[in-house]
Amino acid sequence: MEIKATDVKNLRDLTGAGMLDCKKALTETNGDVDKAIDYLREKGISKAAKKANRIAAEGLANIYINGNKAVVVEVNSETDFVAKNKEFTDMVDTIGNTILNSDVTTLEEALDLSTESGTINDLIVNETATIGEKLSLRRIAVVTKSDDEVFGSYLHMGGKIASLVVIKGSDEAVAKDVAMHAAAMRPSYVRREDVPETEVEHEKEVQTELALTEGKKPEFVDKIIAGRLEKFYAEICLTEQQFVKDSDLTVKEYLNHNHSDIISMTRFEVGEGMEKRTDNFAEEVRSQIENA
Repeated sequence: MEIKATDVKNLRDLTGAGMLDCKKALTETNGDVDKAIDYLREKGISKAAKKANRIAAEGLANIYINGNKAVVVEVNSETDFVAKNKEFTDMVDTIGNTILNSDVTTLEEALDLSTESGTINDLIVNETATIGEKLSLRRIAVVTKSDDEVFGSYLHMGGKIASLVVIKGSDEAVAKDVAMHAAAMRPSYVRREDVPETEVEHEKEVQTELALTEGKKPEFVDKIIAGRLEKFYAEICLTEQQFVKDSDLTVKEYLNHNHSDIISMTRFEVGEGMEKRTDNFAEEVRSQIENA
């Protein structure tokens, strides 16, 4: 029978197995998804699927650069212990370099790239089965620059935070300083012009309500809100933050002193926005004994 591409993708999403393995499983089971899942499990191919509901919020972020192109990746594991394992770090390097040497720009495209161990998705599934934890490629960013621009990159805490900036008009030392600042101070945007209007309006509403609750006179509220918005921008915008290496300067002033400007910023912090795993050692030991 004909196996549709949508069915193959659906099975892949359910099991984490490779596209070819999913197609073969559906062919062998005449398109029956439930039987195909059993087929993959019996073959040991979708062993990773049993871990699909686990929380993988640890891991590593890393940066790979070649000439005018850079790639930032975040690869997750369940525990920090595994994130320090050489097999895991080698996998991260394989993923990063494979993406760097390709033309893909999206996560979906990256998962289908070929490695010596099959696709990147296959590699992750295989390593999940080998290492025994849920592993996943959470996100990627592909960044390019022109010849008159420079990359500034910085990894903090062994890869818990990866920060990459593109600077024009200066050298890599200045760019690295700005990347270090971005890693430390967690800016959400480069400039105030980058902040979505909806976010600005929400902040205005919050601060207006707060000012009135504090008993400020309505005729003074607009001026108060304007001042508080300046503080809001100074907290979330890279160029308006106090420079971490010299608090007498903003990042914009530091760049101006070095006759340079920032083009872009990419900052990945491992697990940000994700639910963190909570370990119960006694329960884990009990589970292992019961399943032994």
